[in-house]
Amino acid sequence: MQEGTPRCLLAVLAHPDDETFGCGGTLARYAAEGARVALVCATRGEVGEISDPSLATKEDLARVREQELRAACDVLGVKELFLLGYRDSGMAGTQDNRHPQSLCQASRREVVGRIVRVIRQIKPQVVVTFDPNGVYGHPDHVAIHRATREAFSAADDSAQYVEQLKDGLEPYYPRKLYYIGFPRSMVRAFQEAMSAAGIQSDFNDLDPETLGVPDEDITTVMNVGPYMAQKERAARCHRTQVQEDRFFSWMPETVRVRFLSTEYLIRAQPPSTQKQAIQEDDLFTDIWA
Repeated sequence: MQEGTPRCLLAVLAHPDDETFGCGGTLARYAAEGARVALVCATRGEVGEISDPSLATKEDLARVREQELRAACDVLGVKELFLLGYRDSGMAGTQDNRHPQSLCQASRREVVGRIVRVIRQIKPQVVVTFDPNGVYGHPDHVAIHRATREAFSAADDSAQYVEQLKDGLEPYYPRKLYYIGFPRSMVRAFQEAMSAAGIQSDFNDLDPETLGVPDEDITTVMNVGPYMAQKERAARCHRTQVQEDRFFSWMPETVRVRFLSTEYLIRAQPPSTQKQAIQEDDLFTDIWA
């Protein structure tokens, strides 16, 4: 790839708000720098919480959350949003997880193909998705990780999804694949802050040793401090999921700043050595080498 080719970043995630809390600062940074920033969202978050009953009902939550997602994308500078249209699967073992229209029940080949189509269409050099555990094991996060990992390789294979070639979508090879990875030290600090503030959620009950990734697995640390306020504004767009009057105000300032101003990723392709890892702070490094 020649230097001077316009940069393009694609994030492939599961639910509205994943883009903000997972990598919102990174998306905002590259959008501000002039890169083409796009997002694939697999579901519309039908099974999410409703922070205030005046905002939505279970019946219209998907529509409301899509509106929230579009507003957050506007704040972050994400110009292209691709909705795959699957239903939120909810947590493992729930009835929602078995819904026939849920992401978890969808054909893996179909999901992969839809992501391949987007990759071939917009030609990103960099693709970002969840880590193999989906940060905390959410079935949709894990499903979209697996599908994105397969799509990253399949997009360049002319024998895969040949019907797309007839539509003029030629095979394309993205240069780098990253996983969003929350270091376990940060997960523990977040849980401790929630407990100290008396905030109860399913997140409190999860084993911190199975959440996130070991700190030493992190290959890329993004300083998104200059975009922290932007990230907060995007988070506030997701009003059904975040109580406005308690928006991170319960966090100790050191935890809040760390959570909002630094984002962590794992470079999956090409694999990164530990020596490279502690130096990398730009997802587009070495693409034009």
